[in-house]
Amino acid sequence: MKLTGFDYHLPAELIAQNPIEPRDSSRLMVVGDELHHRHFFDIIDYFEKGDTLVLNDSKVVPAKLKGKKITGGRVEALVVSKNGAGYECLVQGKNIKEGAKLYFGELEAEVLEVRKNTNTGKYLLDFNCSGNLEDILEKIGEAPLPPYIKEKLEDKNRYQTVYSKEKGSIAAPTAGLHFTAGLLGRIKDKGVNIAYVTLHVGIGTFMPVKTEHVEKHVMEPEFYSITEDNAGIINETEGKTIVCGTTTVKALESSCMGGKISPKHEFSTLFIHPPYRFKSNIDGIITNFHLPKSTLLMLVSAFAGKERVLSAYNAAISNSYRFYSFGDAMFIFR
Repeated sequence: MKLTGFDYHLPAELIAQNPIEPRDSSRLMVVGDELHHRHFFDIIDYFEKGDTLVLNDSKVVPAKLKGKKITGGRVEALVVSKNGAGYECLVQGKNIKEGAKLYFGELEAEVLEVRKNTNTGKYLLDFNCSGNLEDILEKIGEAPLPPYIKEKLEDKNRYQTVYSKEKGSIAAPTAGLHFTAGLLGRIKDKGVNIAYVTLHVGIGTFMPVKTEHVEKHVMEPEFYSITEDNAGIINETEGKTIVCGTTTVKALESSCMGGKISPKHEFSTLFIHPPYRFKSNIDGIITNFHLPKSTLLMLVSAFAGKERVLSAYNAAISNSYRFYSFGDAMFIFR
């Protein structure tokens, strides 16, 4: 399947720069047999007693660092993961070579390796710090907002879901940003089960697809975890299984065996695109509107049908929905 088949034109003014307040007042496009235009707080109308809502409780690490080279040139590093002697990072800056020293305030890093053979432009850095780097990031790091968001985020908690718990993501599972604690409470009071999985969003989720045929694209590994208790809640669902976010879908599909979710704690390189056959019993997906030619758009298209999804996107553009991380949501049924 060709990459151009997942392209669409989005007017720049529809790219959301700031989150809506309150969270659940964003718009919601419901895609079933027909299209319905609602608000996110109306999503409770689509749940019934015995249904299960599955959420990704991964928490974003403030993993972006701004600093300088010894020459004074500006650099920016996104800490991706621990890897042997150092940390794999995405680094922006000019003429960054092995052995170079980078300074992020009082935090110093040395470039151990330039990963020239990857398609992600990663570097291996050694941070000279006496304490735990993750603790230092909490103090001096910034939320790694997507590059299409140009405005400063005043409240960094708005790039976290209200139920985030397990630290590890470098980007938010944005479909969950629409939920408030109150809305989740009302859904639970309706007799809906809530299950949690963890998938730490890595660079593979938002790296562009560069191959002409999507089947040749290779996903970067992302760690996911599903406990025995949460697998049980999902497997014992009597009603509909509603999944919030493409990352949650990936976790369920990566762990599914024989139609049942298995407790797992491992890395996944699963790439879901048409004509993928789903193994888990997912009835509906809550998701945001994704970038053209992205792996996330391909996943939703595999679930609901490419033409159906792109038709819904065109309707969203015609009705001035807000797109991407801080944008509006869609609730799409199989």
